[in-house]
Amino acid sequence: MSTPLVSVVIPAYNHENFIGAAIDSVLNQTMDDLELVIVDDGSTDKTAEIIKSYSDSRLSYTWQENQDAYNTINRGMSMAKGRYISILNSDDVYTTDRLEKMLDYSQEQGADGVISDVIPISDDNVEFTDPEFGWNIWHQSNRDYYHRCGDMYTGFLHGNFMVTTSNLFMTADAMQKTGSFAPIRYLHDYDYIFRLMLAHPGGVHYMEKDKLVYYRIHEGNTLSEAAITGREQDLDVIGKYMLARIPEELKVLVKTGSDRLRKLENEISDVRAELAKAGESARPVTPSFVRRVRHKLCRMLCP
Repeated sequence: MSTPLVSVVIPAYNHENFIGAAIDSVLNQTMDDLELVIVDDGSTDKTAEIIKSYSDSRLSYTWQENQDAYNTINRGMSMAKGRYISILNSDDVYTTDRLEKMLDYSQEQGADGVISDVIPISDDNVEFTDPEFGWNIWHQSNRDYYHRCGDMYTGFLHGNFMVTTSNLFMTADAMQKTGSFAPIRYLHDYDYIFRLMLAHPGGVHYMEKDKLVYYRIHEGNTLSEAAITGREQDLDVIGKYMLARIPEELKVLVKTGSDRLRKLENEISDVRAELAKAGESARPVTPSFVRRVRHKLCRMLCP
């Protein structure tokens, strides 16, 4: 095929229940000057079978041994030929006019990268509309902060209102300048949007009134070790990109203060846990317990 205007990259992994809807949402866009690059990251279910059932000439399929999402996206982007690059996770879905709207906006504004708002849906494609739903509270909080501060970079330090890699649309030139996704398992999208903003100051735009991608919140998700790992990575990402905008002569000061605040938070949590444990056991407060609490309070209050 001739050089496409837009390349959509789908990193696919064990999403036999969703990959068909993802593919359809790309091939049925209101603009058709596109290619769909699918890289299968070693799926063991029927994902490959479903992908291979499509005969559209705009679709290309590559299989690889499992290498994690960021490597899969990087491979897909290296194969993309379009002037614009768009990413879609294999369990998410585009609105039928997403690419047309993103493209028009990008060209009108001369943007290097564009994100939109998102629509949270369940495994059964039911939209989560309740404003008291936990995810909606989190997302609205991030949007509200962005509106208050009026700055994309600062807004992202408060929270990832891009939400998902599926919300990323950028020029091929911007992709080349920003580089590959970093080897971060859970927050490679969060890391990438900061790097995109740093590489193109003022060039990343937010179509905040347009909901152009359906983001899948899986009902089977439970609190697990991944929740801890994700938050640890969150701390690292925020710390790194907060410092990236600080003048060199102030970086030591800001990092030292931030590290101290994090340490204090941990110590306060430890003391609260000790106090709660003592209260639940209904035991008298022993001298040894008092010494432990006093020691922790000393660590908190003394540099």
